[in-house]
Amino acid sequence: MGVCPACATEVGASATECPNCHLAAALFASVREAAGPDEEKSPVYLRTVAELLAAVDLAVPPDLEPVEGLLSRPPRFPALPAAELEPAVPQRAAEPIGALKDLPALPPVGSLEATRHRLTEFFQLGRRLGLDFTDFDGRARTAEKTGDAGSLEVLVHEMFVHLSSALAEEYDLALARRNELAELVPTRAADLQFEAIRTALRTGDLVGAQRRLAQVRDELGQAEEEGQVGRVLVTECDLLAHTLRDLGGDPSPAIGPLKEGRRLLGEGRRAEGERALAGAAIAVWALLEPRLVEDLRRLRDQLVGARSSGLDVAPAVTELRTLANELRQRNFMGTIVAYRHVREFVDGSLGRPAETGTGAPSSPAATGGGPP
Repeated sequence: MGVCPACATEVGASATECPNCHLAAALFASVREAAGPDEEKSPVYLRTVAELLAAVDLAVPPDLEPVEGLLSRPPRFPALPAAELEPAVPQRAAEPIGALKDLPALPPVGSLEATRHRLTEFFQLGRRLGLDFTDFDGRARTAEKTGDAGSLEVLVHEMFVHLSSALAEEYDLALARRNELAELVPTRAADLQFEAIRTALRTGDLVGAQRRLAQVRDELGQAEEEGQVGRVLVTECDLLAHTLRDLGGDPSPAIGPLKEGRRLLGEGRRAEGERALAGAAIAVWALLEPRLVEDLRRLRDQLVGARSSGLDVAPAVTELRTLANELRQRNFMGTIVAYRHVREFVDGSLGRPAETGTGAPSSPAATGGGPP
């Protein structure tokens, strides 16, 4: 059998799948072609798409000779609603971190000098948080002029409540960001900061809580940057699997490398995880490509008929050109996004539902309600 094209593991001649990433052995040849075809020969799907485009586009079709293999960092990363794509494999179960339940109580203020010091501290913190303390500032000036210690103490309490609420909101936003990120990659450094923030808020140390919130945002930003390629590849795999199911196919023979890639990312083994995910994208594409080409033929026929009837099919032709260019660069995500735009135009704008048996969805719900 040789070497698994997704993870480079040696596979025995009698094996039905890769022992490491569990890619079905029946897909090995297709994955190798999709990953990097013979330099002397374009893959069949590229030539087929060129023919389909030529039948619709009256202009000269683009050069569809392949470029240098699969691009693991797609140049066109479309914004896709998360709710639209059901994950092809279960997401990583990260250790939960609870939300704040109660606002902290203000520690005793003490002397007038301590009250003034706390006011100065709170005004500085408010500026760092971008809060409008104009009213508080005016009241503080008045109380200072009249020497009204009671008013200053009341002001400290009000500002404490205001700042605590703002910090609680910041905490919840950072926690939501952490929980989303933790589904894919480890967030250990940020998790330690969250516990320190909770302790600071519990003891009324608002300045310390704000400082650690800034640190946790930096930690999350670094984790997001390091996990960006993995996130793109996971989204690409989910989009390909979602489209394959739309067209009546089953992505399960190619899901093994996706599970392995997610596992490796979850363990912090980023480079290995990205390689496995890139292999997963190619494997799902190998299953999707024949069904996609079949549906493109259907769309081609309807576009040609519509053009012959005098209808304007220019938007779809533009997307077909984009599809061809993305496919030439092995940008499967961009290819599928362009395909979905063409499909939505034909099945929606032209008012012609998909033909029975093609596997193509014909309702807004099946197509995601419009362009992704």
